[in-house]
Amino acid sequence: MPPRSADSAKKTSRGELALIRHIRSRAANPLSARLRLAIGDDCALLRPRSGEEFAVTTDLCVCGRHFRLDWHPPESIGHRALARGLSDLASMGALPVAAFLSLGLPRELANPQGRWSTSWVARFFDGLLALAAACKTPLAGGDVSETPVPLADIVLVGAIPTGQALLRSTARPGHLLYVTGTLGGGAASLPVLDRLARQNMARSDKSRSAGLNHPRIPRDLEPLLARNLYPQPRIAQGIRLRNIASAAMDMSDGLSSDLNRICEESHVAAEIDPSLLPIHPGASLEYALHGGDDYELLFTAAPDSHVPKRIAGVPITRIGRILKAHPNHPAVTLLTSKGSKPLKPQGWEHFS
Repeated sequence: MPPRSADSAKKTSRGELALIRHIRSRAANPLSARLRLAIGDDCALLRPRSGEEFAVTTDLCVCGRHFRLDWHPPESIGHRALARGLSDLASMGALPVAAFLSLGLPRELANPQGRWSTSWVARFFDGLLALAAACKTPLAGGDVSETPVPLADIVLVGAIPTGQALLRSTARPGHLLYVTGTLGGGAASLPVLDRLARQNMARSDKSRSAGLNHPRIPRDLEPLLARNLYPQPRIAQGIRLRNIASAAMDMSDGLSSDLNRICEESHVAAEIDPSLLPIHPGASLEYALHGGDDYELLFTAAPDSHVPKRIAGVPITRIGRILKAHPNHPAVTLLTSKGSKPLKPQGWEHFS
């Protein structure tokens, strides 16, 4: 085999293997009783403890659909990719065990133009690994590939005591309906991000590197935009709710759509009192009812359950109740001054 040229060696140092080495060096995790083998072999090895079962979820983030390069900093995209799956684990009361990431990137985002530490892909992992550390979720494996558009497919494994998983299918008539945190902030941030991106594009240098031309966030807008840029999965709240909630799911597509899913799976109906909704500052009732990207927990509990006002610092709010389902009646209704009216699912749905 002929010796490699300097250009060839340089290309290799910036190629797939270099990227994998960079990821592995940053994602080094101590092994544990559940994670026996991590990055380095063809597969990771997981082992549940006695009396546990694993919850497994997957979530795909695609540029232009779940994030935008001109809206979201790389750190936010990495954070959001992991947060979406962690929110699924939280909704079932699972403790995160391991994460697996399949990352697809165009060449200009995967190859550092200067130092690794300032590259787009390194900043993506800054966001993902910071949240992983905060939630004690080791990155145990994955894959990388060159793709036409950026995408991140996350697989998460969580552990739950056998038989204690929170489900969508176990809500019962007479149970009360609750949410964690506030609603509407994730969706209310979208037009603001769009405005900032347009302003940024109008004054930006078009020669800037692809994927690094996102707007700077004004300090006064950080509390609102953080709901979209850096959503916080409710892991601690989900674990505490194992012994309180009768059913649960996370809210990523909007209250009106996600509550309909609980009703469908549990064969029940639901009633919401809009005056009780904890609407995020800067959001509207419409955003609270139909906006997505909140990643709060929606859950039910029996009337005699002791539901705390806060769990790990996050407020818990009762917003309605579960009813018997009746043929030809809407699954979800909204209380108004003129009586009940149907609340149709108007949240996010792919292919609709």
